[in-house]
Amino acid sequence: MRAIGITLLAVVLVPSLANAQGDWLQLGGPTRDFRVANGQVADEWPAEGPRELWRRALGEGYSSILVRDHTLITMYREGDREVVVALDAATGRTRWSHGYDAPLQHNGYVDVWLNAAGPGPYSTPLVADGSVFSVGIDGALHALDLETGAEQWSIDLVAEYALEEYNAFASSALALGDTLVLPLGGSAGGVVALDRATGAEVWRSERFAVAPGSPVPLDVDGQAQLVIVGQQELVGIAPDDGRTLWRHPHPNELGLNLSMPVRGPDGLLFISSAYDGGSRVLRLRQSGGDTTVDEVWATNRLRVHFSNAVVVDGVVIGSSGDFGPAFLTAFDLATGEELWRERQFARAHMLLVDGRLLLVDEDGDLALATATRDGLEVQAQAPVLTDNAWTPPTLVGNRLYLRDRQHVVALDVGP
Repeated sequence: MRAIGITLLAVVLVPSLANAQGDWLQLGGPTRDFRVANGQVADEWPAEGPRELWRRALGEGYSSILVRDHTLITMYREGDREVVVALDAATGRTRWSHGYDAPLQHNGYVDVWLNAAGPGPYSTPLVADGSVFSVGIDGALHALDLETGAEQWSIDLVAEYALEEYNAFASSALALGDTLVLPLGGSAGGVVALDRATGAEVWRSERFAVAPGSPVPLDVDGQAQLVIVGQQELVGIAPDDGRTLWRHPHPNELGLNLSMPVRGPDGLLFISSAYDGGSRVLRLRQSGGDTTVDEVWATNRLRVHFSNAVVVDGVVIGSSGDFGPAFLTAFDLATGEELWRERQFARAHMLLVDGRLLLVDEDGDLALATATRDGLEVQAQAPVLTDNAWTPPTLVGNRLYLRDRQHVVALDVGP
């Protein structure tokens, strides 16, 4: 593919997409940080859990559920094919599906991922401009019409960018201006921005080893930046041309930095990884376009694996652990002081809804809780899934969409 000379006249780096009520268009929701501004969640529910609206079987995969009006979008595997699917939000019935060949032994990634994590897909699609953008395990990037599923364009990223060594693609794309920003798998290929209408390259960063974690937009003292999760570092890049603005070490044993960075107040940025990576908080400042990065604190007592962390009133909370148990753990964001450790949940993904945590752990337990500096108060809890619930929940209004490796479930969690 030949790069085209496109100048981004303006980049609006608010970390959200068109945020009409009823939309969840990217990994992490409207603001890409798992915060829900207008969720409708009851204070408690019956012992058997919230009212189930529908449940349906779906194939392997961990892609989260996107919502656009009355349509749900996700991905799954069916044998040696990957499928992007649109479901009716009211019933769970299939509206359309787009499948393509994705053999499990392709490109040799299978030994790294398959035994522990299953065959994927791992990334979450993106909805923008009336299109669905999806990335499969071996770099098959598709742009599909949101209404019909018709293919608009596609790119084999491995062939296009000559990626010789990489782990399975797991990063979830970010919409920025008119572009699609995507790290090139677990490779040393860096990051690309593609024109969403055509797939043409707009810019490419310098080559560096990118991890499976997904990019996050930042505002650093009025300057728009993107933070990219590298295999052994965090890298800040400029959103208009991909140039490197800063780098800071964040090593781990396997280079599998999976969890997304979390923005905090006062220029603070939290990042955490398993495999002996631990957590660190950085303070970012910039003046005249030059960014300084100071490490505020670091600890190996909090190791978030592939789930997410959230910040509540100056407290950062995440499930700490990799191969063994993963306990919900809280640290003071500013000082690094450990505040508490809660053992009643397995490794969990969380949403922050009006100051409360709505979480689902890998055993399939759903819970509503309030987290403070003093501990965790659980208001409601119920088993709702069974088989490796490793997918982040999606909440739109009073509708909660959950997924494990076998099923998708829609629940009414409203008052």
